[in-house]
Amino acid sequence: MTLHIGIVGCSAEGAALCYRTICSEGAALLGPHAHPEISMHTPSLAQYVHCLEHGDLQGIAELMLASARKLAAAGADFLVCPDNTIHQALHLVEPLSPLPWLHMPRIVAQEARARGFRRVGLTGTTWLVRSEVYPDALRRAGVEYLRPGEAECEEVGRIIMDELVPGRIVPASVARFEQVVMHLKERGCDAVVLGCTELPLIMGDANAPVPTLDSTRLLARAALSHAVSHLAHPSRQE
Repeated sequence: MTLHIGIVGCSAEGAALCYRTICSEGAALLGPHAHPEISMHTPSLAQYVHCLEHGDLQGIAELMLASARKLAAAGADFLVCPDNTIHQALHLVEPLSPLPWLHMPRIVAQEARARGFRRVGLTGTTWLVRSEVYPDALRRAGVEYLRPGEAECEEVGRIIMDELVPGRIVPASVARFEQVVMHLKERGCDAVVLGCTELPLIMGDANAPVPTLDSTRLLARAALSHAVSHLAHPSRQE
């Protein structure tokens, strides 16, 4: 059997895209209609937003740990969190977690290195882009990065929280986000990190001025790969 994936959800659209990707791409590895067992737990997004607005990383960690414990009780073997922003608290979570986690920003950074990108642009919520979550991961991978300007950072954050998180796609905002990515390209970026799990709803390689690093789907594929990796070594539980 495959390993049981536990999804620690935060915002609905990002968690749903991660879940759908695991399910839809599982068949290529496991056969028609097949995918690993998956459980998801998601507290109210308002609780996470309250903690983010108050800089309360400990509060974020406690919410993540509560989900982790519930998913462990449901039988999950490992955990993923399809939300880049709350990875700021993962270092507080892992020492107390009942299960191991895959680290989304590190997965994205490894993909950037594997594809030979030299300098990537960072996009996401204002909380994420101002943090060291992606800079730390990219430095480990030997990849340079650039942040958008402050006004652009604020605008992208507004688009994410006011439109994409509630599931609204506004054409003018899509065009504005494309401009932000174009400015990153003009500053020397050869790829862009879609560092909010809702951003793939409005941007991908088809409409981006540079190649995209889709954090949601990269995490989902890493989870899928990990869930089936032990099948060649059934005695080993990774």
